Amino acid sequence: MIADPRRFDHVCIIGGGFSGTLQAINLLRYDGPRATLIERQPAAARGVAYSTTEPAHLLNVRASNMSAFPDEPDHFVTWLAARGISSPQFVSRKIYGDYLAELLRQASRDTPGRLEIRHAAATEINLSPSRAQIVLDNGDRIGADAAVIAIGNLPPIDPPRVVGEDLPDTLYVSNPWSSDIAKGLRDTDSVIIAGTGLTMVDVALSLDAAGFRGKIVAISRHGLLPRGHVDGALPPARLPQRPGARGSDLLHDIRKRAREIGWRDALDEVRPYTQGMWLDASFDQQARFLRHLRPWWDVHRHRLAPEVAARIGAMRESGQLTALAGAFRSCRVSNGEIEIGWRPRGSDALKTDRFARFFNCTGPQGDLLRTRESFLRLLLAGGHIRPDKHRLGIDVNAQAETIDVNGNANPHLLAIGPVTRGAFWEIVAVPDIRVQTWNLARKLSHAHWVGGEGL
Repeated sequence: MIADPRRFDHVCIIGGGFSGTLQAINLLRYDGPRATLIERQPAAARGVAYSTTEPAHLLNVRASNMSAFPDEPDHFVTWLAARGISSPQFVSRKIYGDYLAELLRQASRDTPGRLEIRHAAATEINLSPSRAQIVLDNGDRIGADAAVIAIGNLPPIDPPRVVGEDLPDTLYVSNPWSSDIAKGLRDTDSVIIAGTGLTMVDVALSLDAAGFRGKIVAISRHGLLPRGHVDGALPPARLPQRPGARGSDLLHDIRKRAREIGWRDALDEVRPYTQGMWLDASFDQQARFLRHLRPWWDVHRHRLAPEVAARIGAMRESGQLTALAGAFRSCRVSNGEIEIGWRPRGSDALKTDRFARFFNCTGPQGDLLRTRESFLRLLLAGGHIRPDKHRLGIDVNAQAETIDVNGNANPHLLAIGPVTRGAFWEIVAVPDIRVQTWNLARKLSHAHWVGGEGL
């Protein structure tokens, strides 16, 4: 393969969470373009996932598969051992944030003058045929040969029937990762959570760790909770070939294998092929999967650490946590509490209950048409980017180049991480994002043509 003749001397990365941090590190690793990393929070290399200080918030991927580098699979466990940190299968997300932050500091020290970190928010991206200019909220402008959008998951939107309501912060928490979420709650109170996925689990654990012993009610459309890993389990043997492309055949095969080897191994053994299968599937096949199977895929695919699953199970068994299937129908303030009207799934009856606090844990949204990010809205309005066909994020091609409204790819405006889920589907976990950032960094550094892992 011939090296890409384009020359990139400076790349600006918007977002300093896992995706953006690893993109910057890999550019430095491969002696690529100098990089500017833009992160609105005071600390880079954390993002939402790894900025938590709650010890109960554990990684939901085993430490053995959390190396930041696909060409050094033991990098994270070696890092843990070198610091005298015992290496359980699932370590805290805070420790992983420490790991990323140290990698970024080390990469910067090893390549002086090639990385700049700017703590500001990008408000606009101006594009010319071969350049990008990023405007910051402090008025600064940064010129670059390419801009990489690495903003992670877009923030959740307010649940239906809440939008437009003037709810005080003491009753409605739109940001479930804000500090002191249990402040002011009494053990006689009940709280309600919109959503029953991983974000709900975080909030339930935080409330429990803060000493809240009241009732926690979580409602989602199906009422499904994430399943747990099995402690000590080994990775399954890799399938000799990719499963069939049809969703019905895949479902049949996984169910058959689940009876033979257990559902966890049956799902994990197709894991190396899922991204390719998604890329090859037709729009209709993808849409059917999203419409009928996505909730069950998510709770089985994105699992909890065994300790977390056990704690959530104990909270449910004691009655402290209840998960229900239903839909919100109304929301209003009544006598200092929040009154929620909701309809149980499969019923026409409307139930009304009062709660001391309402947490939005509906999870990240990907619909660009509903985003509040100013630079994304301006790029959309200018036709420079477009939503993917399922409205899960930004439309990109296989090289992470954004696609404009006319279907043209832009090699000077790229996107990585969860915002590219519509194109790749499996691009929200560390094992997938590290490969994507690695490949892009090598391409921008003209190292990709050498080929092979472990360069």
